[in-house]
Amino acid sequence: MEIPNELSKDQIIDVYYTYSVYFTRNDNIKWSSRWDYILDSMPHTNIQWFSILNSLVIVLFLTGMVAMILLRTLHKDIARYNQIDLEDDAQEEFGWKLVHGDIFRSPQHSMLLSVFLGSGVQVLCMAVITLFFACLGFLSPANRGALMTCALILYVCLGTPAGYVSARIYKSCGGYRWKMNVILTSLLCPGIVFSLFFVMNIILWIKGSSAAIPFSTLIALLALWFLVSLPLTFVGAYFGFRKRAIEQPVRTNQIPRQIPDQSFMYLSY
Repeated sequence: MEIPNELSKDQIIDVYYTYSVYFTRNDNIKWSSRWDYILDSMPHTNIQWFSILNSLVIVLFLTGMVAMILLRTLHKDIARYNQIDLEDDAQEEFGWKLVHGDIFRSPQHSMLLSVFLGSGVQVLCMAVITLFFACLGFLSPANRGALMTCALILYVCLGTPAGYVSARIYKSCGGYRWKMNVILTSLLCPGIVFSLFFVMNIILWIKGSSAAIPFSTLIALLALWFLVSLPLTFVGAYFGFRKRAIEQPVRTNQIPRQIPDQSFMYLSY
């Protein structure tokens, strides 16, 4: 199409833009490494070894400073503990050794402590295994949702460690309501997360967002929760309660040591 040299004000000209694409077949590139040339061309994808080493040195330096401060603070007590020339002084309790008989005292809310510890172990194992698979390359970014799917499946299948740890801790604290312990371990933390997720999903449904999770997916999550995770938690709790209670390294005093009066700035309201 030729463009005239002179154009009037009312004259309209349509300009068409065209382009052509040529695809070259290359059988030497594997499917798993098809994005490597793009990632290599981006400078921010390279590992920043200097930043990693710098952070490591800072962490080691701060750890050494804290260790030196603790050693200087506890040097006198450690020296007195190691000095056993006089029997009377060796039997006398002083310093931070005064609280050794109250460290392993069962907490007031041992049920919640054991439940949260069991759920924490479950989440920790899930994160470690997921990161391990991701580092090996099994969870490719090309597969959308593979990371979240792997994390959910691992969390559901790791109900046994959660029940085992929760049962052992609860038994060591002198608890006897083992049924309530197992039920709370399998329902409390996942129930809170699922409730928040369900409320946010309802808001997305009301707004008509495409990011809303279908109802069938929610039913599948509930089925995995109650049909897989819950029985595995009971299995882990069964083996946990069959084990002996964890023996404490020191004896716990029958009478709790009285907490001295504190300044008003340390009081909790």
